[in-house]
Amino acid sequence: MTEPSVIFVDDDPHIRQAIAQTLTLEDLPVSCFEGAPSALGHISADYEGVVLCDYNMPEMNGLDMLERIRAVDEAIPVIILTGQGDISTAVTAMQQGAYDFIEKPFDHDELIELLRHALEKRHLALENRRLKAQLRHLARPGPRILGDSPSMQKVMATIDPILDISANILLHGETGSGKDALARYIHENSARSAHNFVAINCGAVPENLIESELFGHEAGAFTGADKRRIGKIEHAHKGTLFLDEVESMPMPLQVKLLRVLEEQRVERLGSNQVQEVDVRIIAATKADLKKLSEEGDFRPDLYYRLNVVKVDIPPLRERKDDIPTLFHHFVLIAAARYDRESIPLNAGQAARLMQHTWPGNVRELRNLAERYVLLGLAALNENEPLATDNVAGRQTLAEMMDGFERSAIISALNTCHGSIKDTMVQLGIARKTLYDKMRKHGLDKAQFKD
Repeated sequence: MTEPSVIFVDDDPHIRQAIAQTLTLEDLPVSCFEGAPSALGHISADYEGVVLCDYNMPEMNGLDMLERIRAVDEAIPVIILTGQGDISTAVTAMQQGAYDFIEKPFDHDELIELLRHALEKRHLALENRRLKAQLRHLARPGPRILGDSPSMQKVMATIDPILDISANILLHGETGSGKDALARYIHENSARSAHNFVAINCGAVPENLIESELFGHEAGAFTGADKRRIGKIEHAHKGTLFLDEVESMPMPLQVKLLRVLEEQRVERLGSNQVQEVDVRIIAATKADLKKLSEEGDFRPDLYYRLNVVKVDIPPLRERKDDIPTLFHHFVLIAAARYDRESIPLNAGQAARLMQHTWPGNVRELRNLAERYVLLGLAALNENEPLATDNVAGRQTLAEMMDGFERSAIISALNTCHGSIKDTMVQLGIARKTLYDKMRKHGLDKAQFKD
């Protein structure tokens, strides 16, 4: 259901019906309520519309409702209907923060114009709020996680509150979904960022060497150990240790890692002395560690030690709205690396990206962006990488149209570097239409500024 642009409150059913018909004809979605208490349950800080209410109502009058709404969000415009000649009420309403008032009986054209102005003000207020939030996000040092899709918003909502808490984190996601990037983001935006971020792929190091890699060794600890070596855990002291493919860690080593997590101490191979360590562990896996622990292929006690906070990273096929932004970002990086021109995709090409299921996830998209910078459009047709996928990837016509519209707007914003005026000209649409569609698709012009 479309969120109403106007919430109208009046205890007179005839007036509610008349206003509803008038606003509907003017393409202003409206929800009508007979009393303030029922209407207030539909008003939140992210409500994008305005409130129109009568002053004289049972249970709660217009001024009381105004006070309750302003407690939720002072930027929600509230317009109050007052009786003819009731100037004192109107003055009080304006003093208490009402957007405006209108006297009964009122001119419908005047009401529509007032509502449209109030809606424009509300949209500008929300846009400004979103821009400030994004600027705060972009102002953070280190790597950034791109994507405004609901699934990525859920990931960030889980991560942000625990950035400065030294709780261990388990990242779960398919190969190429961005586990390494998210681990680096967590480290660089935490209180540990001044210290080392140490990464080791547990599946890439031979089993006979991984213990030495993690714990270090003293000179002479084994054949070939001609000098002391600090291990990854000790090197990550006061910082972050990232264990990628942790499901590949040999079982005997899991016992030793568990002891480190419990005691916060590490002992180098060939040494009888222990070193105190303060390390945050971020582990990553593409496997179901809980299932592996139940089957005896991973230690349950280590699983629960690592799984203090679990973050499920969505595959790219479940966050397709982020694909044009990610691709443009990777193209800019590749263009700078290879000293090539960055040519934005047109709407049709961007739509093709969104139709693919991306089995290789973000890594596959990044590789395609690099090939695109080096080979041009030929990269998009190479071995038909963007051919329509299986039945699971099919979309309805409405979904395809929405995807095409979003990708067309993103492409134009990228080309125009976030300029609303230039984007309006390129797409041939009015400013209000562009802003409405950007809100619909969760786009912010700040994302496209250079």
